[in-house]
Amino acid sequence: MGNSASSQMTNSGGGAMINWPPRATRAMVIDLDGKLLQFRQPIRACHLLSLNPDCFLCNSDAMFVGSQPPQIPTDEELQTDQIYFLMSISKSHKPLSLQGLCELASKAGTGLGKNVMYPEEK
Repeated sequence: MGNSASSQMTNSGGGAMINWPPRATRAMVIDLDGKLLQFRQPIRACHLLSLNPDCFLCNSDAMFVGSQPPQIPTDEELQTDQIYFLMSISKSHKPLSLQGLCELASKAGTGLGKNVMYPEEK
């Protein structure tokens, strides 16, 4: 099983959307440093956010150019086969730019390619 990733950008509703390939039954979070955190067991957003108090979580499927990054509610359980970004709270009220989304996609590509961590197994 390879650790490669590909992304596809499409224009939907006036904004660019990144479609990621599904991964094997894990919720995946790209942290601020670009490391991939994979969770095989259910985990709530509040658990990750308690470890990163100056951050919020955003689902990659809901990120569009020109819109504010949608914050995952703290009581929400992260879904398997989804990619989330841990983002600085200072970016929560700024519209996403194409350049910003490209930077996140690059960070995710790097994370999906090599920096795999399984926090619940430590």
